[in-house]
Amino acid sequence: MTLRIACFVILVLTARFGFSQPVESAVYAWAQAPVTNKSTSEQRVILEGSSTDFSHIKIHATTLLPKQAPHPAHKHDDEELLIIKEGKLTVTMAGKSKTLGAGSIALFMPGDEHGFENKEDSPATYYVMRYTAKEPVDKARGQTSGGSFWIEWNDVVFQPHDKGGIRRMFDRATAMTKRFEMHVTTLNRDLWSHPPHTHRAAEILLMIDSSAQESISGKLHPATVGDLIFLESNVPHAIQNTSRGSCTYFAFQFE
Repeated sequence: MTLRIACFVILVLTARFGFSQPVESAVYAWAQAPVTNKSTSEQRVILEGSSTDFSHIKIHATTLLPKQAPHPAHKHDDEELLIIKEGKLTVTMAGKSKTLGAGSIALFMPGDEHGFENKEDSPATYYVMRYTAKEPVDKARGQTSGGSFWIEWNDVVFQPHDKGGIRRMFDRATAMTKRFEMHVTTLNRDLWSHPPHTHRAAEILLMIDSSAQESISGKLHPATVGDLIFLESNVPHAIQNTSRGSCTYFAFQFE
């Protein structure tokens, strides 16, 4: 089969059956993400494809102008994670609203109506991760585990330890995952978080302060604020702080 025919087959399968290329374990740099400008916002698509557990996963970042909403409140069949990078965003779910600051998160179960709005006088930037499981969606599991929720950064206790410290965000099942765990690590200067290791769950790291380098299958990759590190299931990895002070990053695993 020639390369041209192979590419055509991939395009046809993607369009007809929703197949997508696997996401590579790598650092996805904020500065290299293509930017799409809209009337009220700009958007960066950071990664998109499939993974061991997800038939489709897409992560983008939106910078929303003051006094604007990206779209009306809505619902969809996939699951959605929101992480606020900068500014404040008013989030609405189940008829209740809360203004969340940088570092805050929200998780929306399939079919739950939700919306965002920037009611402030300065822009707000946030990441959105939407994903669909390869296994059948279990909406009852998602609701039994707590349904949609938000977590305000200031409500999460920082727990110091010998390498820096940790904020534990959540650890639970969802409609799309048997387990979804998120924490935020602060790592002291020059330290490795742990030796290179593997685990069944895929993992994403999101740099929110300073710089680091990620070892992926034995190769080192630099990462700085805004960059996203995707680590597929069972890929050897470890992270080292390369800044002059501490560094901080989100880490979340799912399977």
